[in-house]
Amino acid sequence: QALKPELDAAVARVAESQYFILGPEVACFESGVATYCGVEHGIGVSSGTDALIVAMMALDIKPGDEVITSPYTFFGTVGSIVRLGATPVFVDIEPNSFNIDVSKIEAAITPRTRVIAPVHLFGQMAAMEPIMELAKKHNLVVIEDAAQAIGSRQKDQPACSFGDLGCLSFFPTKNLGGFGDGGMVVTSHEAHANRMQQLRNHGMEPKYFHSHVGGNFRLDALQAAILNVKLPHLNTWHEQRRTNAALYNKLFEATGLTRSVEALEAGALNGGILLPTELPDNYHIYNQFVIYAENRDALIAHLRAHNVGCEIYYPLSLHEQDCFKNLGYKKGDFPNAERAASMSVALPIFPDLTTEMIHRVVDVIADFFR
Repeated sequence: QALKPELDAAVARVAESQYFILGPEVACFESGVATYCGVEHGIGVSSGTDALIVAMMALDIKPGDEVITSPYTFFGTVGSIVRLGATPVFVDIEPNSFNIDVSKIEAAITPRTRVIAPVHLFGQMAAMEPIMELAKKHNLVVIEDAAQAIGSRQKDQPACSFGDLGCLSFFPTKNLGGFGDGGMVVTSHEAHANRMQQLRNHGMEPKYFHSHVGGNFRLDALQAAILNVKLPHLNTWHEQRRTNAALYNKLFEATGLTRSVEALEAGALNGGILLPTELPDNYHIYNQFVIYAENRDALIAHLRAHNVGCEIYYPLSLHEQDCFKNLGYKKGDFPNAERAASMSVALPIFPDLTTEMIHRVVDVIADFFR
């Protein structure tokens, strides 16, 4: 609402220009995001999922190739791998960060591995330095799935600046969200950038001449214009989310309900919750504020009965999804991911959340456990 006059003007500007797909608004946004992420190039595309697809197409990922990633993520991370005919290879997550457990990656590497694709889930980065060391050791490419993590940092280095390629989403619920779908691949590899610019437009360069078979992955000018208005405010919104998270942590600690990750692993939350953990060296942007809770489904019913918004991200680990059963995984293969799917719930964390609202959420949860 606060940006409505600027947003209305941006929409009107695009309508007046009649330049609706790609064009100067998109080029401006690509440059701004690349600079924000500390890389050289941005390639605007139609969604975060299409960002992953076009990134892997640029690397010529094909049937027989393997991509190591997390089983606990949004479907698009793994669906994009399978759509190219490649094989996702899952590695379990850390219970405290929800991100891929780096200590287990090397055991999953085979002669067919081409890519490691860590997901920076909920706004916190996976441990990138050891991932990059593994990639160098085994001559692998790293694609950062930062769909939920634009502006997150590790040792003060931005997400998407560690790996070879970084993929972003501008879905409306993201910290930087458009008025519909949108995404971007960012990279400092000029050859990859040039190829993705062709691939997003049916492999066409120059017009109506096609050197590759690409797809229609283009970003609309309308989304870019809206996001150009929002981008300068992103760091402020991150800080508001972090302030909200800090207040949640303070209030929950005062209730006596908080438990340790060791208690979670021992199955002994004992009528309590585990709060999100911001790991050392990380700057968490809290795209979601996700807790573990005993009796999670009953808690959700209680929250909704008291008009408190909440959501499950995600109710089923991807290795248990029907469409991936042919991968050969079974229940029990990734216990941390399965536990997260059965016990986690996201609480309101948006920037304009008021202090009174946060107190209300904590009171309703404390009442449930009492």
